[in-house]
Amino acid sequence: MGVLTFRGGVHPYEGKELSSKKPIEKLDPGPELVYLMSQHIGAPAKPVVAVGDRVLRGQMIGEAGGFVSAPVYASVSGTVKEIGTRKTATGAPATAVIIENDQKYESVSFEGAKLENLSREEILERIRKAGVVGMGGAGFPTAVKLAPKDPSVIDHILVNASECEPYLTSDYRCLMEEPEKIAAGLEVILKLFGPSCEGVICIEDNKLDAAEVMRNTISGKSRMRVAVTKTKYPEGAERSLIKAVTGREVNSSMLPADAGCVVDNVQTVIAVYEAVIEGKPLMERVFTISGDAPKDPKNFRVPVGTPYTRIIEADGGFLGNPEKVISGGPMMGFALADLDVPVTKTSGALTCFLHDPVKNLESGPCIRCGKCIEVCPQRLVPCRLLDIVLHGDMQRFQDEYGMECVACGCCSYNCPAKRPLAVNINAMRGKVLAERKKNRK
Repeated sequence: MGVLTFRGGVHPYEGKELSSKKPIEKLDPGPELVYLMSQHIGAPAKPVVAVGDRVLRGQMIGEAGGFVSAPVYASVSGTVKEIGTRKTATGAPATAVIIENDQKYESVSFEGAKLENLSREEILERIRKAGVVGMGGAGFPTAVKLAPKDPSVIDHILVNASECEPYLTSDYRCLMEEPEKIAAGLEVILKLFGPSCEGVICIEDNKLDAAEVMRNTISGKSRMRVAVTKTKYPEGAERSLIKAVTGREVNSSMLPADAGCVVDNVQTVIAVYEAVIEGKPLMERVFTISGDAPKDPKNFRVPVGTPYTRIIEADGGFLGNPEKVISGGPMMGFALADLDVPVTKTSGALTCFLHDPVKNLESGPCIRCGKCIEVCPQRLVPCRLLDIVLHGDMQRFQDEYGMECVACGCCSYNCPAKRPLAVNINAMRGKVLAERKKNRK
C-alpha cells in the first residue's frame, strides 16, 4: 500500500532541516506578558481580574464568554498591570490583560485524575475548564468539537501530525519528545466515543522517524494506529486529511463530524492529556522560529502571553534586518506590520526572511495554462473565480463554488503569471460570509 494522499496540492521548499533536529528549549518569557482575550473562534473571554491583583500561574484571568468560547489562564505569577487593548497577529484590536512577571512562577495546585474514574461528561468538563482549543491555528474550542450531536457516528479520530507548512517543526519535535503524552491524549479522546471508533495518528512521509517513534509508543494499544501520508501541502488541512486517510469528502456546508471524523492537532491532543489527567489548563505551547533571518532557528516551549520580541531576543536576534516576518508559516501565515504581538494558544511560529520573495513580483495576464486548477485540492477553477471577483459578482462567485475555497494558496503559488488568486478569492469569501451574517439578523 502506498502513502495516503489527496488530489491537488503543491510541494514547496520545506526548510524543516533548519530546526527539526534541535530539541525543544524552555523559554523565559521576560518581564511582561500580554494575554489576549480573543485566542479562539467564538466569543472572547471576559477578564475576571482587576488592575493591581496578584495572580498565580494557572489562575483563570479570563472566563469563557459563551458556549463557543474558552477561558484564559496566567502562565506566570505576578501583578495585573493593565487591562487594555492590544493587536492580534492580523492587526485586529482585542481586549488584553497585561501581567508583570514576578519571576517566582508560583502556581495554583492542579488536581489530576485517573481516566478510568471519569465519565464522558467529566472529561469534557475538564477540557472545557482548561481552555483547550485547536492549536493548529483554527482555535475552535476542543470541548465543543468533542461533543457532536451524535457521538455514535464518529468512527475516526485523526491526530493531525502532518505539519505541511514549510519551516514549521514544533509538532515534529512533540512527536519525537512527547509521544507518550500524544498516545495518552488520544486515549482520553477515544473514551468519549464508541468502541468502533479508531484513533489514527497521521504523519507525512518526510517524518518517518517520528512515525516509527509513535508506532513503538502505541504498540499493544487497541484502537490506535499510525497512517503515513504523502508529503504535500495542504495535507494538514482538515478536508485534505480526511480525504487522504478515509476517502471521504467534506464540503463547506459540512463539519468533519458529518463525515464521521474528528481532527485534532498534535499539540491539542497533548493539551487534552494535560487537562484531563494532570488537571493543568492550557498555558504554553511549542513554537518554531525559523527562516533565513534568525540566528539560530529552533523550537521553544513558550508560555502563552510571551511577546514575539522576547522570542527573537532569546534566539539571539536576526542576521540582518528582515524584510518579512510572518506569524505562522509562509503559506497561510500573516505578515506582521510590527512585532508588538503576543503568543496565543494558536500561535505556532515566526518565519522570518532577510528578503521578501514576493515584494517585487509583477502580476501578468492569465495565460489559461490550467496550473491553478491542477493544484486546487477542492477542484475549483481559481482563474475563473478571480475574474468573477474582479467583476464584483457575488452571486456568480457562489454559483461557481467559490465558497468551497479553503484559502490554502496553492493556486497563487503555482501560477506562472503570479496573479493574486488566493488573496482576492478569500476576500470575496469574507464578503459573502459577512453578507450572510447580516441577512440572518
